[in-house]
Amino acid sequence: MFQKTDFWIGLAVGAVAGIFGYRFMQEREQQMAAMQAAPEAGQIPLAELQRQKEELEDMIAAQEAAQAE
Repeated sequence: MFQKTDFWIGLAVGAVAGIFGYRFMQEREQQMAAMQAAPEAGQIPLAELQRQKEELEDMIAAQEAAQAE
């Protein structure tokens, strides 16, 4: 069973999917906590703005790379 390539590929894909899913949930929890902990309505903490900025920059870079292909 452990000598089959399909098993190891499936195990690796499952582990990677689990890691990304866990990371995604952690980011969403932090985002929700930051929104709930905002001192005044309309004020977003600097750390949350920086996180959103980095996420947007990553999305922009991915789209530019896709267009360059």
